[in-house]
Amino acid sequence: MNAVTKAERDAANAGIAPAAEAAGATPRMVRGRGGRPASRRLGRLAMMALVPVAMLAGGVIYWIVSGRYEETENASFRQAHIAVAAEVSGRVVASSVRDNETVKAGQELFRIDPETYRIALAQADAALAQARLNVEQLRAAYKQAVAQEQAAQDEADYLEVELKRQIGLAQKGVTTETATQDARHELTKAQDQLLSAKQAVESARAAIAGNPDLPTDQHPNVMAALAAREKAAYNLSLATVSAPAAGIIYQASSFKPGQFVSAGATQFTLVETSDHWIEANFKESQLTHIKTGQKAEVTIDTYPGRTLSATVSAIGAGTGAEFSLLPAQNATGNWVKVTQRIPVWLKLDETPADLTLRTGMSASVSVDTNFRRKLSDLLPF
Repeated sequence: MNAVTKAERDAANAGIAPAAEAAGATPRMVRGRGGRPASRRLGRLAMMALVPVAMLAGGVIYWIVSGRYEETENASFRQAHIAVAAEVSGRVVASSVRDNETVKAGQELFRIDPETYRIALAQADAALAQARLNVEQLRAAYKQAVAQEQAAQDEADYLEVELKRQIGLAQKGVTTETATQDARHELTKAQDQLLSAKQAVESARAAIAGNPDLPTDQHPNVMAALAAREKAAYNLSLATVSAPAAGIIYQASSFKPGQFVSAGATQFTLVETSDHWIEANFKESQLTHIKTGQKAEVTIDTYPGRTLSATVSAIGAGTGAEFSLLPAQNATGNWVKVTQRIPVWLKLDETPADLTLRTGMSASVSVDTNFRRKLSDLLPF
């Protein structure tokens, strides 16, 4: 009896029903080891199966949602750099620039010695006055040439009549043949003088630009003098160099009064604070669904707790390697495929006034492409 009882106990511990229960006897509660019911063991197995199913479902959901946003940490805050240079050469006589100083648009930065350009302006004024005087002289010369032409025409008309009279008298025998020849000679000389007078009129008319009534300041010589005067005045105004835009002066620590500057040579840099953008370098595989006009979120590393809204304004025309100093030559040598990056420009929708942003600051960008994957994309057909 003890042996049977021990066999039944071992069977119960192993979770196996006794033979009597298997034969149709009244069943008893089957207990596992330690006396726990088998239903709890089944629940534990169900929980173990549920965990991988939940992980798989979560992975599918993440795969569907993750395709909507494209992110990169290869981004930076950018501001326009303006190279400040004088357009005329000369020695600096006054300077009001300081390194890292904020300036306004139109504010005077430095002045070049203006005496040379002031003298050039005075010479241009004198040349302009002389050109106007010359035009008046040309106009008077034209009037004189017209008067001489009229006098020559009258003389020729008179001598022609006189020649006809002498010929008539000679036919009547009243005058001699010598008087007729003298009259003919005088007429020929008067006609030559008339031709010369007409040529003088044409020359005077050409000198006054073909129009005797042309206003003085519209004469080519006067217009040239006016242009030279305007250029001299413009050069004098360029002796004062002003800020082309509002911004911050940079790299101006060595710029001092007394130094000589050449036209077109950069003296220092002006960082334009009003013109800024975000430059994000995305991998080429991330640009599949990025389009201009899409919204994005920007986080500047200096202010990790602040998120700025932005809009994609442009996508670069090529990769950074394409426009480098030494572009890749893939047709020569051993070729290794490397994922390229293409710059994407984003415009900040609003720049908070309490943030001190400087060009070159690192940033992180997340672009909302509004793209959503589908479960059908997982199917191989």
